Amino acid sequence: MRRIVPPALIGVLSAAFGVALAEVLAAATRPQAGPLIAVGGAVIDAAPAPLKEFAVRTLGTNDKPVLLATIGLALVVFTAVVGILSVRRRWVAVAGAALFGLAGAAAAALRPAAVAYDVVPSIVGAAIAGGTLLFLLRRSYRPTATAFDRRAFLRTAALVAGGAVVAGGAAEAVKRVRGGAATRSRDAVALPAAADPAKPLPAGTAPGFVTPNADFYRVDTALTVPSVDLGAWRLRIHGMVGREVELSFDDLLRRPLIERDVTLNCVSNEVGGPYIGTARWLGVPLAPLLRELGVDPGADQLVARSVEGMTIGTPVATVLDGRDAMLCVGMNGEPLPLVHGFPVRMLTPGLYGYAGACKWLTEIELTTFADFDAYWVRRGWGARGPVKTASRIDRPAPFAKLAAGRLTVAGVAWAQGRGITSVEVRVDDRAWAKAELLPAPSTDTWVQWRYDWAATAGLHTLSVRATDGTGAVQVEQRATPFPDGATGWHTVTATVE
Repeated sequence: MRRIVPPALIGVLSAAFGVALAEVLAAATRPQAGPLIAVGGAVIDAAPAPLKEFAVRTLGTNDKPVLLATIGLALVVFTAVVGILSVRRRWVAVAGAALFGLAGAAAAALRPAAVAYDVVPSIVGAAIAGGTLLFLLRRSYRPTATAFDRRAFLRTAALVAGGAVVAGGAAEAVKRVRGGAATRSRDAVALPAAADPAKPLPAGTAPGFVTPNADFYRVDTALTVPSVDLGAWRLRIHGMVGREVELSFDDLLRRPLIERDVTLNCVSNEVGGPYIGTARWLGVPLAPLLRELGVDPGADQLVARSVEGMTIGTPVATVLDGRDAMLCVGMNGEPLPLVHGFPVRMLTPGLYGYAGACKWLTEIELTTFADFDAYWVRRGWGARGPVKTASRIDRPAPFAKLAAGRLTVAGVAWAQGRGITSVEVRVDDRAWAKAELLPAPSTDTWVQWRYDWAATAGLHTLSVRATDGTGAVQVEQRATPFPDGATGWHTVTATVE
């Protein structure tokens, strides 16, 4: 161990110093070009759909930190091995640094919104890591490749470690400054009143109908939340339209705005899962804007692009069929939160988010499904993304222990665009019984429901199913979210004592 620990530590410290300086450079110029973020993005892009499903299902919003930690661990192992091998073969240090730089540069260059500069931080970081590794080896192994100078090693290793800590702190400080600027830009936005405001929620709506912004689910591929310069931001609409246009944020705010309560859910949501929420959205109705520009009759797909290069494909018919598709600028009475797409995101009621709710929007292209596959479609997900009829039991919680007597079973059901006409609850193998539906403002939101249960002692299984406005009953058969949304009746087990 005495022979391999010092060179392994030399390799790890050299890489840490190089990565930290690369991250400082990226943070000050193009944060998405940082080697860790670039490699992480490439891993997300390359991961098969089942693995993505597993990560979302198992890790939830912790999937991104876990991914970055895993990449960091892999880098530690790789650089430790390079350090050990470089003691006798100095060319390994050069080769290892080159491989490290090429991996980061290739990952950055292949990102959807990459520019030529994005390879620079990884190349600079690799050069620094390689040079530092050779420097530490020369200082620690003198005068021969096997004579270890412990005192020189400790001095130089401490120096490099201190430099890595300082550089890492500088990178985080720069990121905070940029994030603070984005926050201040958002805080300075004064949203105009809606020309067509949402009506008050119907009397009888239970608490929790609207999901607070802080509790609203987040599922996306962005490893860092984009910090958008509002003054420079533009929305370009082009492609199969009669007239292309470029709009500033102020241009959007000068248009008549609508305000609507809409439920949004992620296609990755398992049966009974948490990736769904309802908010009061403020935005520019998209259909009138597109009609002003003149949509080519042959265009059947609207491709929305975000500032970090994500593409979301939406059927043009769903935008023009009368539903309240919009370019959202506000959420629950305030500008969009940074994590939910500030300054502008798209929203298409009745479609899963991956097919109609692009965050950090910067471009809309009218095209065809035959000519272009959006990000998730290229990975095997369905192209059109209509929301399936579903329901969920929120109370009691799974495996709850309850007292016998009259209890309220409660939850939500949704079929955006079609609405919910009934919800039924089954206790064990008894007959289905109708639950009470609470008022809802429109068919674009979920419906709260409750059921009065005379609970008796024992272990019980509760199931729920919904019927939508077309008369279709929620599908019983369980299916995973891939490729176009989960199906199945939600069940919970509870013990009554």
